[in-house]
Amino acid sequence: MASSTRQTMITGAAALLARRGMSATSFSEVLAATGAPRGSLYHHFPGGKDELMAETTRYVGNRLLGALDLADPTTPAGVIGQFTALWRSVLTGSELEAGCAVAAVAVDAGPEQEQLVELAGSVFAEWRDALARRLERVGMSQERSRDLALLSLAAMEGALVVCRAQRSIEDFDRVAAMLVSLGGSGGGGGAAADAHG
Repeated sequence: MASSTRQTMITGAAALLARRGMSATSFSEVLAATGAPRGSLYHHFPGGKDELMAETTRYVGNRLLGALDLADPTTPAGVIGQFTALWRSVLTGSELEAGCAVAAVAVDAGPEQEQLVELAGSVFAEWRDALARRLERVGMSQERSRDLALLSLAAMEGALVVCRAQRSIEDFDRVAAMLVSLGGSGGGGGAAADAHG
């Protein structure tokens, strides 16, 4: 029960972070969103809000890594298509209200929260490296895999911000299509159909 309450709070905090940023995500809002009892706050997170934000950042990081493992694309275009589809679902599932919770922590953390910025940076590195490894496994060179993984991560983060501001998915889809095309042109080829399979 205790671990279930703790996880519910982390999941709720992740949703709030993605929509509102870290400054606007308070303990009271997490409680309201999750229905967790008030007394559970410092019981589960004795380090306060920073501990909750750290655990939430780790959770979001691991969730994306797990989602990448659910499919097994066979071409670089397919790998990139899967990656962009995961981010597209964040936008469409929230009606263009949510972005990246990890980016919210990286951008919103204050000078006294450097450990949170470092944690967000390590999650980004894990995502980049996991994507690069998947590209290598389907035939792309190591150097090109690392470059395309970095470009894809940076492009997705930027596209999330742009599309939320514009209230339109159109530019996200254009960016995603360009990234998939780059995957198709570099090592092993790959049909666009595989990108979304």
